[in-house]
Amino acid sequence: MQDWRDFIHEVVIPEHRLQERIAELGKEISQDYADKEILIICILRGGVMFMSDLLKHITCPVNVEFMAVSSYGVGARESTGNVRITLDLNTNIKDRHVLIVEDIIDSGYTLASVVELLETRDPASLYICTLLDKFERREIDVPIRYVGFPIENQYVFGYGLDIDEYYRNLPFIGAADLSKYAPKH
Repeated sequence: MQDWRDFIHEVVIPEHRLQERIAELGKEISQDYADKEILIICILRGGVMFMSDLLKHITCPVNVEFMAVSSYGVGARESTGNVRITLDLNTNIKDRHVLIVEDIIDSGYTLASVVELLETRDPASLYICTLLDKFERREIDVPIRYVGFPIENQYVFGYGLDIDEYYRNLPFIGAADLSKYAPKH
């Protein structure tokens, strides 16, 4: 496997800045939900690291659930726009305050489909918290309540985000120079 140092263009968000902003988001969420219980739905797999760190800073009662959603073909780096739920919730969300936690929002199609599905299940409230907002690529509006960082339209990896399912474990977010990246076949 190719070393990430061979194709990184730059560190977009260093580890210390990620952790500072996540603590700020946790405080804001705690204030907004001070008298409520939250059901956090983590969108797998990219959202796991972000959710894990975010939970450490939320002071109100929290339950956690997971969904896996796919809009990418095998080996694809661009969304196909065809959204499939590959792992659905095990919890009834009726009359619950739901907060979706996502790693990155790009075109918006995936999250719009998730929101549409979850709204049919009658939650008391439904909001989105995303670590990264690639706003330049938005094609469909999604109601994002909490944004960690707006970012430019570049391919990013690390801190839960992958390239070909690798490098999610890095503690920072880097931009890839894809011309230097050689995918493993």
